[in-house]
Amino acid sequence: MAGKIPQHFLDDLLARADIVEVIDSRVKLRKTGKNYSACCPFHDEKTPSFTVSPQKQFYYCFGCGANGNAVGFLMEYDRLGFPEAVEKLAASQGLEVPREQLAPGQEQRQRRSQSLYQITEKAADYFRAQLREHPAAGRAIAYLRQRGLSGEIARDFGIGLAPPGWDNLLNHLGDSAEKADQLELAGLAIRRQDSDGTTKPGTRHHYDRFRNRIMFPIRDRQGRAIAFGGRVLGDEKPKYLNSPETPIFHKGRELYGLWEARQANRELERLILVEGYMDVVALAQFGICCAVATLGTACGEEHIQLAFRHAPELVFCFDGDRAGRSAARRAMESGLPQMQDGRSLRFLLLPEGEDPDTLVRQLGGERFTRLIEEQARPLEDFLFDLLAEGINLQTMDGRARLSKLAAPLLDLLPAGVYRQLMFQQLAARTGLDRDTLEEVIIAEKARAQAAQARREPQPEQTGAEPPPNPEDHGDIPPPAEYEPAREPRRSPSPEPRRSGQYRLPAERMLIALLLHHPQLAQQIGDSRRFLDSDHPDLQLFGEVLQVMHQRPDCNQNQFFGHWMAHKDKQSLDILTRLSSSHPIAGNHGRQMEYDPQAEFSDCLRRLEFAEQKQRNRDLLEQLKGGSGHLSAEEQMALLANWRRSRE
Repeated sequence: MAGKIPQHFLDDLLARADIVEVIDSRVKLRKTGKNYSACCPFHDEKTPSFTVSPQKQFYYCFGCGANGNAVGFLMEYDRLGFPEAVEKLAASQGLEVPREQLAPGQEQRQRRSQSLYQITEKAADYFRAQLREHPAAGRAIAYLRQRGLSGEIARDFGIGLAPPGWDNLLNHLGDSAEKADQLELAGLAIRRQDSDGTTKPGTRHHYDRFRNRIMFPIRDRQGRAIAFGGRVLGDEKPKYLNSPETPIFHKGRELYGLWEARQANRELERLILVEGYMDVVALAQFGICCAVATLGTACGEEHIQLAFRHAPELVFCFDGDRAGRSAARRAMESGLPQMQDGRSLRFLLLPEGEDPDTLVRQLGGERFTRLIEEQARPLEDFLFDLLAEGINLQTMDGRARLSKLAAPLLDLLPAGVYRQLMFQQLAARTGLDRDTLEEVIIAEKARAQAAQARREPQPEQTGAEPPPNPEDHGDIPPPAEYEPAREPRRSPSPEPRRSGQYRLPAERMLIALLLHHPQLAQQIGDSRRFLDSDHPDLQLFGEVLQVMHQRPDCNQNQFFGHWMAHKDKQSLDILTRLSSSHPIAGNHGRQMEYDPQAEFSDCLRRLEFAEQKQRNRDLLEQLKGGSGHLSAEEQMALLANWRRSRE
């Protein structure tokens, strides 16, 4: 079986390949100074904002934020997976891609996955054939026609039939005990057991999971069937039955209809997130080929991350009943951490009793599209109106309640212009200034942490807020992420800064300085204290340190090639942007000279200072809460320390 592509080969391939040639063969580039530019191939624009740097061997779009090296471009432009993109780039250089020998356990897992892909593909073929050939297919076809689906749409989505009976698929594919076990592992068969948990000798050990159901194959991003959803034709329960999670299917990481949407659209400007398979298929029937659905679970952050990789705008289209409103609220909260500048979330709650399937058949595709464009509400309106329900904003108490509800949610937004505007909107609605809202956030976080500590003495970290991927213009800093060099009432830094300068926050500044000056990594011997941090940017700083310690001689291109092969795309986006921007800027984006060593040391001191303040704040909360385990002397010392930290 094929193993991993060796890192040394990736480094050599990226060093050999010229990204300008790779991109120019697909998108005509124009020389602009030391770089090349063109209109971005990943979003519509009239003024070129797509830049290719032959020196850094990277591309970056100031409009949509697309970025990467030659392999990344092939993945995005040619719609290839990572191994396929490497193969294609290597072939252009006359190279053959070597493969590392897999460990026995890895090879076994890969063989198992390959066998499961084959099983699910064969099952999909079988279900499609049954919809054409089985004697019971007439009922299923009549149902699909009654729902308004054409044969072409059924073909495009691979819709099939699991006929009545307990062992149809088993008889077709599970002709041995080993094959039956594979069907069970793929989620297509269930092991038969008596009430005592055993199986009688001489009886068949399995039966089909899906019986008398219309089958919707769930495809991954390569178009392979990896699981199924089944809609019952009779009165059995549940109405919809989904495959369980398997080694090749994780429902929290897949969206039904995404592969079909990508096939129907060269560039996806929008994705409509709905609740059911039939909603997706019905919208496609009426020419709206950009709908996707979650797979029997609430829309989570991973779903939204996946959707945003393919379209800059997401529209949640849910029923207007209580369940639909609750689903919209959960989707909103999951989407907040993903709201980088340039992205859009909108919400359309349909009239109660309607869903996208029924409504598009009443209105038609054109009017339904117009309904979305005219009535889908942007995130800012939906969030504030939802939270303000039942609150009288004409009273001080009402405005205080809104601030306590909204400020912690807005704190989930990544740094950027949109975050700034949302806080300005909250300030306008409540009459509170930004400093007061920050105090509200700190108080609500402390209250939530205290409540969790009471429930769980040692709570697990459930995941940090995803780092943002702000889109800036080269060396012109985005005002929301860079910090102006003004002196606050209580400066977090022991040293004042010069006016007219803009810096990144200390956590981001450390990462940027490392990328621009890798030798600084040698000043920190142990990256574990950063990897164990609760702050996502410090965790990323620790990961960068770790790679630079392991590969001290790699250049920037090799570093990013290694990161692309071993890390996630979200962190790659952040590092690419930081490496393309000047760490310190002045007015109008002017690059400012600086001492890397002094800036690095200053950032570390600022972090230590902030950590000390947080420790004092936590202890003060204990004191305010009337904690009885502190002596009078400890309480006095605590108060003295806290006062000093506020000076």
